[in-house]
Amino acid sequence: MPKVEIYTWSRCPFCIRAKALLDRKGVDYVEYTIDGDSEARAKMSQRANGRTSVPQIFIDDRHIGGCDDLHAIEAQGELDSLLKNAA
Repeated sequence: MPKVEIYTWSRCPFCIRAKALLDRKGVDYVEYTIDGDSEARAKMSQRANGRTSVPQIFIDDRHIGGCDDLHAIEAQGELDSLLKNAA
């Protein structure tokens, strides 16, 4: 199974939407809730090529992006293969 990580804020609607898609896919993921934690946000930003918005999603350390990026990959039919091919 791939390692899926998602950085979130607890009340962020985009975070909730991204997690809902992963949940529908039956994906286990590690969630980092970083509400108000500037150190954790800086770490996320460093991993996410400078992006500071949440959510930021990673599959096997590959930066996927945010909620819209995740849904775009799903709409293109690529999310399933990313989840299957990740080691």
